[in-house]
Amino acid sequence: MVTFSVQARPTDAASWLDLARRVEAAGFDALFAADHPGHGASPFVALAAAAAVTSTLGLGSYVSNAGVREPILLATDVATLDVVSGGRARLGVGAGHTPAEWRAVGRERPDVPGRVRRCIAVAEAVRDLLAGKEVTVDTPELAAYAAQLTELLPVQDRIPLTIGTSNSTLLSWAGAHADVVGLAGFGRTLADGHTHEARWRADQIESQLAHVAAGAAGRDTPPVLEALIQQFTVTDDAEAAAVRFAEHAGLTTAELLATPFVLIGTAEEIVAAVAQHQRRWGITRFVVRADAVDALAPLLPRLATL
Repeated sequence: MVTFSVQARPTDAASWLDLARRVEAAGFDALFAADHPGHGASPFVALAAAAAVTSTLGLGSYVSNAGVREPILLATDVATLDVVSGGRARLGVGAGHTPAEWRAVGRERPDVPGRVRRCIAVAEAVRDLLAGKEVTVDTPELAAYAAQLTELLPVQDRIPLTIGTSNSTLLSWAGAHADVVGLAGFGRTLADGHTHEARWRADQIESQLAHVAAGAAGRDTPPVLEALIQQFTVTDDAEAAAVRFAEHAGLTTAELLATPFVLIGTAEEIVAAVAQHQRRWGITRFVVRADAVDALAPLLPRLATL
């Protein structure tokens, strides 16, 4: 079964709550909020508001920066969201990439191995806290002493964990431990501190999925694969709509249209592309931005049958 979710940021109450209602009514699986402290809204406050006007929609951060989020605070936010939503919270974690977010909390961004170690430590700690365990960690990457959720535990027995990454070590760890591996195909962070190199060619995607598969070896149920869609456009001329984005990503138009990170074309071409990504890569979940909701909603019944 193929599902689609929506990642968005609230800018005002009315449009945010309207989006939550429309996303649920259209049949999307979840509403996710970006998590960039100081740049946009608090995801968990926004998602709690969305919980009040929905009843079935999954809700989560996509994804929280483990480098600047402390486990006890993140676990408290997720547990609270799960309680006020009646058991609909999702936990999304990534290693982070934006240097300004570290500077804003008085630290410098670590190197890649340090960020990966921190992400794994935070994910493990938050998972244990949400399970009601007491957590003590004392490493160069993370310190927490006798941390525990003592008065508020989630409604769900297990909050689904998504790891968003393209890093080989994290992909392997996610293969072994996560419920969902969030794929965006992002490589090295560029000089602006926000954008990335694109690892979207077929051989690069195959390499990423090989790390997931290696980590998942021996699991009864491997993690679900989910792709973050960077451009969704319904058009009669896919090549024309894709050419500028392809140039920006350093790909040919054909390479861009073949990736699971864009969906561009007629309704029929988009449905066919999703089916192809499911067959070729095993990707069964997709996340789009809010500007894709209206165009994608009519296709959801067809996509759900793939």
